[in-house]
Order: sequence, then C-alpha cells, then structure tokens
Amino acid sequence: MLTIHDIIALIKAHTGSKKVYPDTDINDDLGVYGDDFEELLINYHDQYDVDMDGFLWYFHYEEEANSFPGGLFFKPSNYRVERIPVTPEMLLQFAKSGKWAIDYPEHTLPNVRYDIMINRALLFVMLSVLGVVLWFKWFG
Repeated sequence: MLTIHDIIALIKAHTGSKKVYPDTDINDDLGVYGDDFEELLINYHDQYDVDMDGFLWYFHYEEEANSFPGGLFFKPSNYRVERIPVTPEMLLQFAKSGKWAIDYPEHTLPNVRYDIMINRALLFVMLSVLGVVLWFKWFG
C-alpha cells in the first residue's frame, strides 16, 4: 500500500534533499521549479500512474528560463495567478485517487506569450548585429 514515505522517498531521490516532510512546499522549501519540477512530476506520473491532464504548471512554480527582459513589459504566466503549493501529502492523495485533483480558480491567460516574443526578437537582433560585425571583421 502506498504511503507518504514512498512519496517522500521519490522527492528525496529526485531532489537530493534530506529534509522532506509531508507538508514540505516542494517549490518554496526545496527550491524545485521549472524543468526540475517537471521532471519530478513526470517521474511521479510514471511511477504512480496519475492522470495529470488537469495539471496547470503556472499555479505551482516558475519557469526555468528567465523571462527578462520581456517579463518587464508582460507578466509571465506564473505571475498572473496566485501560487498553489504542492506538498508530498497532496501527491499522496492524488496518487491514491489516480488523478491530479486541484480545482483551480477562474483565470485567464493571454493567447500569446508576449514576454517570450520580446525575448526572441531581442535575441534575433543581437545575433544579427553580431553576424554583421563578424562579417565586416572578416570580409570588410
């Protein structure tokens, strides 16, 4: 039978943290976010066959990539909602029921991530300028 100790063991193995308790906030207390949090949840899903269809990442943790400078003008998704902590106790309940069962509050997100679009545009401009500078250095 699945116990809280099984869930805690999974989290400890994934994070390397020795201090994980039933009420530990995986994001705040352990500093797990972005790709690391996603990998933990993939392992959790695979090990306990939890239906994660209703999971909305932006309520639980920040993205791995920094949204600066675009985030200065347009808030990333996780800053548009109030964060909901994820604890081992919650993961145990969801594993026992077989389904991610959070009733998320009403919210709306833009259809387009303008923060990311700005970041990509700036990267394109910087790489273009670098290309022009290198072109003139070698061929000019």
